[in-house]
Amino acid sequence: MGWLRRIAGDLRRRRNIDAHALTVVAVLYALASIFSDTMDDGFRWAVLLSGIGLLIYRTLPDENPEPAAGILHDRSVYDTVPMSSLFAGVRDVRVFAPSAVNLLSAQTCEILRNGVLARENGSVRIVVLDPREKTAVRQASRQLDESVEFPVQRLPAALETTTERLRLMSRWKTPGAFDYRLLSYSPGFSLVLIDPDTPAGRVIVEIHGFHNPSTSSRMHLELTRGRDERWYRYWVEQFDHIWRSARGDVTPVLPLASGETKDPRE
Repeated sequence: MGWLRRIAGDLRRRRNIDAHALTVVAVLYALASIFSDTMDDGFRWAVLLSGIGLLIYRTLPDENPEPAAGILHDRSVYDTVPMSSLFAGVRDVRVFAPSAVNLLSAQTCEILRNGVLARENGSVRIVVLDPREKTAVRQASRQLDESVEFPVQRLPAALETTTERLRLMSRWKTPGAFDYRLLSYSPGFSLVLIDPDTPAGRVIVEIHGFHNPSTSSRMHLELTRGRDERWYRYWVEQFDHIWRSARGDVTPVLPLASGETKDPRE
């Protein structure tokens, strides 16, 4: 039943505990009153006034409301704790971004190689824009580059850097599985999923917006399964749709040294 699911959800998230506890007391008191006329008047008034007091208290506005603390922020939150550090100890990382050039630094790639990809059941899946889709890249560049007041890079060049890095990473011999794909257009957001199928999973959504002072000022949503079940699942499914719609890269990987054999995808 719906009310039972709601109670279970509140208890799991530690919400409305006071209301549920008082409700239980009131129900027990009501049942006891049916079968007994000897209930103490003081106890009856205590239950009644507690209920009234709780109702009044819950109507008071919060002087310092922080409903979005830990949920809404921008990239500055990663100045003290780099996002790459979030990959430590995890087994499943999924990323979608138009170029992902800021995320996939050399340091982050090393963290992925020595962490997630060092595990037998580790998995890293990454999707970026398809460089062959020139119109889509120009449109995304217009949004991500031209609408930023203080740009520091351009999408086409960043995308070229990332795809070359992804091709090289795809040749790594690691216990874990690495794969990447290319999407035909930018949907207007970026995603980072960390162990999304576990209770401790985390989803980070960056909304690109229409105009920003800098790339670092874009709004981020950081969702967890226990706190944000509905929208957490929604964004996990968004990545699943993106992954299915994206294509595998068939661009040959150039040899790293003379005499090296060509990549079998050629």
